[in-house]
Amino acid sequence: MKKKKRHIGRKILFGVEIVVLLLLVGALFVYAQINKKMDKLDMKDDEKQELQVQMNENISGNEVLSGYTNIALFGIDKRATDGGYGNSDTEMIASINNDTKEVRIVSLYRDTYMRVDEDSEGNGIYKKCNAAFNIGGPEKAISMMNTNLDLDIQDYVAVDFSAMSKIVDCLGGLDIPLTYQEIIHTNNYCKGTSEETGTSYDPIPIPDPKPENEAEIYGTYHLNGVQVTSYCRIRQTASMDMGRTERQRRVLGLLAEKAKKSSLTTLLNVLDEVFPMVQTSFSKSELIKLGSSILSYKFGETIGFPASYVMGPEVTKPVTGLDCLIPTTLEVNVRYLHEFLFASEAYEPSDTVKIRSDFVADKTGFGNTSVKEEWQRFVKERTEEVSDDTSGEESDIYTEEDYDGYSDDGSYEVDGE
Repeated sequence: MKKKKRHIGRKILFGVEIVVLLLLVGALFVYAQINKKMDKLDMKDDEKQELQVQMNENISGNEVLSGYTNIALFGIDKRATDGGYGNSDTEMIASINNDTKEVRIVSLYRDTYMRVDEDSEGNGIYKKCNAAFNIGGPEKAISMMNTNLDLDIQDYVAVDFSAMSKIVDCLGGLDIPLTYQEIIHTNNYCKGTSEETGTSYDPIPIPDPKPENEAEIYGTYHLNGVQVTSYCRIRQTASMDMGRTERQRRVLGLLAEKAKKSSLTTLLNVLDEVFPMVQTSFSKSELIKLGSSILSYKFGETIGFPASYVMGPEVTKPVTGLDCLIPTTLEVNVRYLHEFLFASEAYEPSDTVKIRSDFVADKTGFGNTSVKEEWQRFVKERTEEVSDDTSGEESDIYTEEDYDGYSDDGSYEVDGE
Protein backbone atom coordinates (compact mmCIF):
# COMPACT_ATOMS: atom_id res chain seq x y z
CA MET A 1 0.00 0.00 0.00
CA LYS A 2 1.00 3.57 -0.58
CA LYS A 3 1.60 5.79 2.46
CA LYS A 4 0.30 8.89 1.03
CA LYS A 5 -16.52 7.53 28.03
CA ARG A 6 -19.86 9.07 29.23
CA HIS A 7 -23.31 7.63 28.65
CA ILE A 8 -24.94 8.07 25.25
CA GLY A 9 -27.18 10.70 26.80
CA ARG A 10 -24.07 12.82 27.35
CA LYS A 11 -21.92 12.52 24.26
CA ILE A 12 -23.19 11.30 20.90
CA LEU A 13 -22.06 13.47 18.04
CA PHE A 14 -23.11 13.95 14.46
CA GLY A 15 -21.54 14.94 11.17
CA VAL A 16 -24.69 15.18 9.05
CA GLU A 17 -24.46 18.95 8.67
CA ILE A 18 -20.89 19.04 7.45
CA VAL A 19 -21.56 19.06 3.71
CA VAL A 20 -24.03 21.86 4.29
CA LEU A 21 -21.28 23.89 5.93
CA LEU A 22 -19.10 23.39 2.88
CA LEU A 23 -21.91 24.55 0.63
CA LEU A 24 -22.49 27.61 2.77
CA VAL A 25 -18.83 28.51 2.49
CA GLY A 26 -19.09 28.75 -1.29
CA ALA A 27 -22.13 31.01 -1.14
CA LEU A 28 -20.33 33.49 1.09
CA PHE A 29 -17.02 33.82 -0.69
CA VAL A 30 -18.39 36.61 -2.89
CA TYR A 31 -18.69 38.91 0.09
CA ALA A 32 -15.89 41.01 1.51
CA GLN A 33 -16.51 39.76 5.06
CA ILE A 34 -15.54 36.20 4.22
CA ASN A 35 -11.86 36.37 5.15
CA LYS A 36 -12.70 37.43 8.68
CA LYS A 37 -15.30 34.70 9.01
CA MET A 38 -12.99 32.01 7.62
CA ASP A 39 -10.44 32.76 10.33
CA LYS A 40 -12.78 31.07 12.78
CA LEU A 41 -12.19 27.68 11.20
CA ASP A 42 -9.70 25.38 12.90
CA MET A 43 -7.08 25.79 10.16
CA LYS A 44 -3.49 26.64 10.97
CA ASP A 45 -2.84 28.61 7.77
CA ASP A 46 -3.78 28.84 4.13
CA GLU A 47 -1.54 25.92 3.21
CA LYS A 48 -3.01 22.47 2.83
CA GLN A 49 -2.59 20.27 5.90
CA GLU A 50 -1.18 17.15 4.30
CA LEU A 51 -2.48 14.00 5.96
CA GLN A 52 -0.38 10.85 5.95
CA VAL A 53 -3.15 8.55 4.81
CA GLN A 54 -2.95 5.18 3.10
CA MET A 55 -4.44 4.14 -0.21
CA ASN A 56 -4.38 0.82 -2.01
CA GLU A 57 -2.14 0.35 -5.03
CA ASN A 58 -3.54 1.61 -8.34
CA ILE A 59 -6.10 3.80 -6.54
CA SER A 60 -4.10 7.03 -6.60
CA GLY A 61 -4.61 8.53 -10.05
CA ASN A 62 -7.48 6.16 -10.88
CA GLU A 63 -9.18 7.64 -13.94
CA VAL A 64 -12.73 7.16 -12.66
CA LEU A 65 -12.08 8.40 -9.13
CA SER A 66 -10.24 11.45 -10.45
CA GLY A 67 -13.61 12.77 -11.63
CA TYR A 68 -14.89 12.96 -8.07
CA THR A 69 -14.02 14.83 -4.89
CA ASN A 70 -14.38 12.44 -1.95
CA ILE A 71 -14.46 13.82 1.58
CA ALA A 72 -14.61 12.05 4.97
CA LEU A 73 -17.14 13.50 7.41
CA PHE A 74 -16.88 12.82 11.14
CA GLY A 75 -19.02 13.53 14.17
CA ILE A 76 -16.58 13.15 17.04
CA ASP A 77 -16.95 12.31 20.72
CA LYS A 78 -14.17 14.14 22.54
CA ARG A 79 -14.40 15.71 25.95
CA ALA A 80 -12.11 18.50 27.15
CA THR A 81 -10.53 16.11 29.66
CA ASP A 82 -9.68 13.50 27.03
CA GLY A 83 -6.09 13.21 25.96
CA GLY A 84 -6.81 11.22 22.81
CA TYR A 85 -8.68 11.81 19.59
CA GLY A 86 -12.10 10.80 20.84
CA ASN A 87 -14.52 8.43 19.15
CA SER A 88 -16.27 9.01 15.83
CA ASP A 89 -19.91 8.23 16.37
CA THR A 90 -20.78 9.26 12.82
CA GLU A 91 -18.70 8.48 9.74
CA MET A 92 -19.81 9.49 6.28
CA ILE A 93 -18.35 9.76 2.81
CA ALA A 94 -19.42 12.71 0.68
CA SER A 95 -18.69 12.18 -3.00
CA ILE A 96 -19.02 15.17 -5.33
CA ASN A 97 -19.21 14.53 -9.08
CA ASN A 98 -16.90 17.24 -10.42
CA ASP A 99 -18.80 17.46 -13.72
CA THR A 100 -22.45 17.22 -12.67
CA LYS A 101 -21.97 18.65 -9.13
CA GLU A 102 -24.17 15.88 -7.72
CA VAL A 103 -23.38 15.06 -4.09
CA ARG A 104 -23.94 11.51 -2.90
CA ILE A 105 -23.65 10.51 0.74
CA VAL A 106 -22.70 7.13 2.20
CA SER A 107 -23.09 6.41 5.92
CA LEU A 108 -20.58 3.87 7.17
CA TYR A 109 -22.29 1.81 9.86
CA ARG A 110 -20.09 2.31 12.91
CA ASP A 111 -20.28 -1.34 14.05
CA THR A 112 -18.98 -2.72 10.74
CA TYR A 113 -16.24 -5.31 11.27
CA MET A 114 -13.13 -4.19 9.38
CA ARG A 115 -9.39 -3.91 9.63
CA VAL A 116 -8.76 -0.65 11.50
CA ASP A 117 -5.03 -0.85 12.27
CA GLU A 118 -2.08 -3.20 12.59
CA ASP A 119 0.04 -4.26 15.53
CA SER A 120 3.80 -3.79 15.98
CA GLU A 121 4.46 -6.90 13.90
CA GLY A 122 2.26 -5.79 11.02
CA ASN A 123 -0.64 -8.10 11.81
CA GLY A 124 -4.07 -6.70 11.04
CA ILE A 125 -6.31 -5.56 13.88
CA TYR A 126 -10.01 -6.04 13.19
CA LYS A 127 -12.63 -4.14 15.20
CA LYS A 128 -15.74 -2.06 14.70
CA CYS A 129 -14.74 0.50 12.11
CA ASN A 130 -15.32 3.59 14.27
CA ALA A 131 -12.43 2.48 16.51
CA ALA A 132 -10.01 3.79 13.87
CA PHE A 133 -10.61 7.45 14.75
CA ASN A 134 -9.95 6.83 18.43
CA ILE A 135 -6.72 5.00 17.58
CA GLY A 136 -5.23 7.62 15.28
CA GLY A 137 -7.61 10.45 14.58
CA PRO A 138 -8.68 11.46 11.06
CA GLU A 139 -5.56 10.04 9.42
CA LYS A 140 -6.20 6.53 10.75
CA ALA A 141 -9.95 6.76 10.07
CA ILE A 142 -9.44 7.93 6.48
CA SER A 143 -6.84 5.20 5.93
CA MET A 144 -9.40 2.68 7.21
CA MET A 145 -11.94 3.96 4.66
CA ASN A 146 -9.44 4.08 1.78
CA THR A 147 -7.89 0.65 2.26
CA ASN A 148 -11.09 -1.26 3.04
CA LEU A 149 -13.20 0.45 0.36
CA ASP A 150 -10.71 1.26 -2.44
CA LEU A 151 -11.17 5.02 -2.08
CA ASP A 152 -8.88 8.01 -2.51
CA ILE A 153 -10.02 10.29 0.33
CA GLN A 154 -7.44 12.90 1.30
CA ASP A 155 -9.45 15.43 3.32
CA TYR A 156 -11.98 15.56 6.12
CA VAL A 157 -14.33 17.79 8.06
CA ALA A 158 -15.28 17.07 11.68
CA VAL A 159 -17.60 18.68 14.20
CA ASP A 160 -18.42 18.30 17.86
CA PHE A 161 -21.68 17.77 19.70
CA SER A 162 -23.22 21.25 19.66
CA ALA A 163 -22.84 21.98 15.94
CA MET A 164 -26.01 20.17 14.88
CA SER A 165 -28.19 22.01 17.37
CA LYS A 166 -26.62 25.36 16.48
CA ILE A 167 -27.03 25.13 12.73
CA VAL A 168 -30.65 23.98 12.99
CA ASP A 169 -31.53 26.88 15.27
CA CYS A 170 -29.66 29.36 13.06
CA LEU A 171 -31.74 28.18 10.09
CA GLY A 172 -35.01 28.46 12.03
CA GLY A 173 -35.69 24.77 12.68
CA LEU A 174 -36.75 21.92 10.38
CA ASP A 175 -40.08 20.33 9.47
CA ILE A 176 -39.67 16.56 9.86
CA PRO A 177 -42.24 13.74 9.43
CA LEU A 178 -42.25 11.57 12.57
CA THR A 179 -43.62 8.19 13.55
CA TYR A 180 -45.10 7.61 16.99
CA GLN A 181 -41.96 5.68 17.94
CA GLU A 182 -39.74 8.56 16.82
CA ILE A 183 -41.76 11.05 18.85
CA ILE A 184 -41.30 8.98 22.01
CA HIS A 185 -37.59 8.40 21.51
CA THR A 186 -36.88 11.99 20.44
CA ASN A 187 -38.49 13.27 23.64
CA ASN A 188 -36.46 10.79 25.68
CA TYR A 189 -33.17 12.00 24.18
CA CYS A 190 -34.04 15.69 24.42
CA LYS A 191 -33.26 16.00 28.13
CA GLY A 192 -29.65 14.89 27.78
CA THR A 193 -29.16 16.87 24.56
CA SER A 194 -30.55 20.00 26.20
CA GLU A 195 -28.24 19.65 29.18
CA GLU A 196 -25.21 19.14 26.97
CA THR A 197 -25.91 22.05 24.61
CA GLY A 198 -27.33 24.43 27.21
CA THR A 199 -30.38 25.11 25.05
CA SER A 200 -34.06 24.60 25.75
CA TYR A 201 -36.85 22.70 24.01
CA ASP A 202 -40.53 21.87 24.31
CA PRO A 203 -41.48 18.19 24.35
CA ILE A 204 -43.22 17.00 21.19
CA PRO A 205 -46.92 16.38 21.99
CA ILE A 206 -47.54 12.64 22.36
CA PRO A 207 -50.49 11.43 20.22
CA ASP A 208 -53.47 10.19 22.20
CA PRO A 209 -54.71 7.60 21.60
CA LYS A 210 -51.60 5.70 20.57
CA PRO A 211 -51.81 4.76 16.86
CA GLU A 212 -52.23 1.11 15.97
CA ASN A 213 -49.08 1.13 13.83
CA GLU A 214 -46.36 2.93 15.80
CA ALA A 215 -43.87 2.71 12.92
CA GLU A 216 -45.98 4.67 10.40
CA ILE A 217 -45.56 8.42 9.89
CA TYR A 218 -48.01 10.13 12.24
CA GLY A 219 -47.46 13.76 11.23
CA THR A 220 -44.95 16.49 10.38
CA TYR A 221 -43.49 18.49 13.25
CA HIS A 222 -41.42 21.69 13.37
CA LEU A 223 -38.35 20.83 15.44
CA ASN A 224 -35.66 23.03 16.96
CA GLY A 225 -31.95 22.21 17.30
CA VAL A 226 -32.22 20.09 20.44
CA GLN A 227 -35.09 18.09 18.98
CA VAL A 228 -33.44 17.50 15.59
CA THR A 229 -30.21 16.40 17.27
CA SER A 230 -32.17 14.02 19.47
CA TYR A 231 -34.05 12.70 16.45
CA CYS A 232 -30.71 11.87 14.81
CA ARG A 233 -29.64 9.86 17.84
CA ILE A 234 -32.44 7.30 17.79
CA ARG A 235 -31.25 3.68 17.58
CA GLN A 236 -34.07 1.92 19.43
CA THR A 237 -36.45 1.36 16.53
CA ALA A 238 -36.48 -1.89 14.55
CA SER A 239 -34.08 -0.38 11.99
CA MET A 240 -31.47 0.30 14.71
CA ASP A 241 -28.27 1.96 13.44
CA MET A 242 -29.46 1.70 9.84
CA GLY A 243 -32.47 3.83 10.70
CA ARG A 244 -30.30 6.25 12.67
CA THR A 245 -27.96 6.89 9.74
CA GLU A 246 -30.94 7.21 7.41
CA ARG A 247 -32.37 9.92 9.68
CA GLN A 248 -29.06 11.72 9.66
CA ARG A 249 -28.92 11.72 5.87
CA ARG A 250 -32.52 12.93 5.72
CA VAL A 251 -31.68 15.84 8.01
CA LEU A 252 -28.61 16.62 5.90
CA GLY A 253 -30.78 17.05 2.82
CA LEU A 254 -33.30 19.21 4.67
CA LEU A 255 -30.52 21.43 6.02
CA ALA A 256 -29.00 21.85 2.57
CA GLU A 257 -32.30 22.87 1.01
CA LYS A 258 -33.10 25.34 3.78
CA ALA A 259 -29.60 26.83 3.66
CA LYS A 260 -29.90 27.51 -0.07
CA LYS A 261 -33.10 29.50 0.55
CA SER A 262 -31.75 31.47 3.52
CA SER A 263 -30.74 35.13 3.54
CA LEU A 264 -27.17 36.38 3.68
CA THR A 265 -27.74 37.55 7.25
CA THR A 266 -28.81 34.05 8.27
CA LEU A 267 -25.82 32.45 6.56
CA LEU A 268 -23.41 34.88 8.19
CA ASN A 269 -24.95 33.98 11.54
CA VAL A 270 -24.28 30.30 10.78
CA LEU A 271 -20.66 31.14 10.14
CA ASP A 272 -20.37 33.03 13.41
CA GLU A 273 -22.05 30.34 15.49
CA VAL A 274 -20.93 27.09 13.88
CA PHE A 275 -17.53 27.56 12.23
CA PRO A 276 -15.64 27.69 15.56
CA MET A 277 -16.81 24.10 16.07
CA VAL A 278 -15.44 22.86 12.73
CA GLN A 279 -12.15 21.02 12.26
CA THR A 280 -10.88 20.41 8.74
CA SER A 281 -7.81 19.58 6.68
CA PHE A 282 -8.88 21.99 3.93
CA SER A 283 -7.06 25.27 3.44
CA LYS A 284 -9.02 28.46 2.78
CA SER A 285 -8.11 28.41 -0.89
CA GLU A 286 -9.32 24.82 -1.23
CA LEU A 287 -12.62 25.68 0.42
CA ILE A 288 -12.98 28.60 -1.98
CA LYS A 289 -12.47 26.26 -4.93
CA LEU A 290 -14.78 23.65 -3.45
CA GLY A 291 -17.51 26.17 -2.78
CA SER A 292 -17.25 28.09 -6.05
CA SER A 293 -20.02 25.99 -7.62
CA ILE A 294 -22.45 26.33 -4.72
CA LEU A 295 -25.47 27.16 -6.83
CA SER A 296 -25.01 24.10 -9.04
CA TYR A 297 -24.61 21.54 -6.23
CA LYS A 298 -27.48 19.10 -5.90
CA PHE A 299 -28.03 16.22 -3.51
CA GLY A 300 -28.47 12.81 -5.03
CA GLU A 301 -29.16 9.42 -3.46
CA THR A 302 -27.83 8.37 -0.08
CA ILE A 303 -27.11 4.87 1.24
CA GLY A 304 -25.73 3.03 4.24
CA PHE A 305 -22.69 0.75 4.02
CA PRO A 306 -22.49 -2.21 3.95
CA ALA A 307 -25.63 -3.17 2.05
CA SER A 308 -25.28 -6.93 2.57
CA TYR A 309 -24.36 -8.07 6.07
CA VAL A 310 -25.17 -10.31 9.03
CA MET A 311 -25.66 -8.95 12.51
CA GLY A 312 -26.83 -9.91 15.99
CA PRO A 313 -24.69 -10.98 18.97
CA GLU A 314 -25.87 -14.56 18.71
CA VAL A 315 -24.10 -14.95 15.35
CA THR A 316 -21.31 -12.35 15.45
CA LYS A 317 -19.88 -12.70 18.98
CA PRO A 318 -18.95 -16.38 18.63
CA VAL A 319 -16.79 -15.63 15.58
CA THR A 320 -15.42 -12.13 16.32
CA GLY A 321 -15.86 -11.58 20.06
CA LEU A 322 -17.95 -8.50 19.24
CA ASP A 323 -21.59 -7.62 18.81
CA CYS A 324 -20.90 -6.18 15.39
CA LEU A 325 -22.01 -6.11 11.76
CA ILE A 326 -20.17 -8.46 9.40
CA PRO A 327 -20.15 -7.46 5.69
CA THR A 328 -21.12 -10.31 3.37
CA THR A 329 -18.78 -9.98 1.79
CA LEU A 330 -16.48 -6.96 1.87
CA GLU A 331 -15.63 -7.62 -1.78
CA VAL A 332 -19.31 -7.70 -2.78
CA ASN A 333 -20.08 -4.53 -0.87
CA VAL A 334 -17.13 -2.65 -2.36
CA ARG A 335 -18.38 -3.53 -5.86
CA TYR A 336 -21.79 -2.14 -4.94
CA LEU A 337 -20.26 0.98 -3.37
CA HIS A 338 -18.29 1.83 -6.51
CA GLU A 339 -21.33 1.29 -8.69
CA PHE A 340 -23.37 3.61 -6.48
CA LEU A 341 -20.80 6.39 -6.14
CA PHE A 342 -18.94 6.24 -9.44
CA ALA A 343 -21.23 4.33 -11.84
CA SER A 344 -18.53 1.65 -12.09
CA GLU A 345 -20.76 -1.28 -13.05
CA ALA A 346 -17.88 -3.70 -13.61
CA TYR A 347 -15.58 -2.53 -10.82
CA GLU A 348 -12.98 -5.07 -9.77
CA PRO A 349 -11.78 -4.57 -6.16
CA SER A 350 -8.08 -4.43 -5.41
CA ASP A 351 -6.15 -7.43 -4.10
CA THR A 352 -6.02 -5.71 -0.70
CA VAL A 353 -9.81 -5.65 -0.49
CA LYS A 354 -10.06 -9.23 -1.72
CA ILE A 355 -7.53 -10.47 0.85
CA ARG A 356 -9.37 -8.71 3.68
CA SER A 357 -12.69 -9.97 2.40
CA ASP A 358 -11.41 -13.53 2.31
CA PHE A 359 -9.93 -13.18 5.78
CA VAL A 360 -13.23 -12.03 7.32
CA ALA A 361 -15.19 -14.68 5.41
CA ASP A 362 -12.83 -17.47 6.47
CA LYS A 363 -12.71 -16.32 10.08
CA THR A 364 -16.45 -15.84 10.51
CA GLY A 365 -17.86 -18.41 8.09
CA PHE A 366 -19.96 -15.76 6.34
CA GLY A 367 -18.84 -15.85 2.70
CA ASN A 368 -20.56 -15.63 -0.69
CA THR A 369 -23.35 -17.99 0.36
CA SER A 370 -24.31 -15.44 3.03
CA VAL A 371 -24.71 -12.58 0.55
CA LYS A 372 -28.28 -11.32 0.52
CA GLU A 373 -30.25 -12.28 -2.58
CA GLU A 374 -30.57 -8.65 -3.70
CA TRP A 375 -26.78 -8.34 -3.91
CA GLN A 376 -25.94 -11.74 -5.41
CA ARG A 377 -25.30 -10.06 -8.75
CA PHE A 378 -22.12 -8.62 -7.25
CA VAL A 379 -20.72 -12.07 -6.46
CA LYS A 380 -18.05 -12.78 -9.06
CA GLU A 381 -16.16 -15.99 -9.65
CA ARG A 382 -12.46 -15.22 -9.64
CA THR A 383 -10.44 -16.37 -12.63
CA GLU A 384 -7.22 -15.97 -10.64
CA GLU A 385 -6.52 -16.41 -6.98
CA VAL A 386 -5.26 -13.41 -5.03
CA SER A 387 -2.02 -13.63 -3.08
CA ASP A 388 -2.01 -16.35 -0.45
CA ASP A 389 0.07 -14.17 1.85
CA THR A 390 -2.53 -13.19 4.42
CA SER A 391 -0.17 -13.14 7.38
CA GLY A 392 -0.65 -9.38 7.68
CA GLU A 393 -4.36 -9.94 8.17
CA GLU A 394 -4.07 -12.12 11.27
CA SER A 395 -5.46 -10.68 14.48
CA ASP A 396 -6.55 -11.62 17.94
CA ILE A 397 -10.25 -11.86 18.69
CA TYR A 398 -11.25 -8.76 20.64
CA THR A 399 -13.87 -9.13 23.31
CA GLU A 400 -16.52 -6.52 23.93
CA GLU A 401 -14.62 -5.45 27.06
CA ASP A 402 -11.55 -4.70 24.92
CA TYR A 403 -13.47 -2.46 22.60
CA ASP A 404 -13.46 1.27 23.38
CA GLY A 405 -16.21 1.22 25.99
CA TYR A 406 -19.18 0.81 23.64
CA SER A 407 -21.79 -1.49 25.06
CA ASP A 408 -24.31 -3.51 23.11
CA ASP A 409 -27.01 -0.87 23.47
CA GLY A 410 -24.79 1.78 21.92
CA SER A 411 -24.00 3.60 25.15
CA TYR A 412 -20.52 4.79 25.93
CA GLU A 413 -18.85 4.69 29.30
CA VAL A 414 -15.42 5.78 30.41
CA ASP A 415 -13.19 3.05 31.81
CA GLY A 416 -13.32 3.11 35.58
CA GLU A 417 -16.56 5.12 35.76
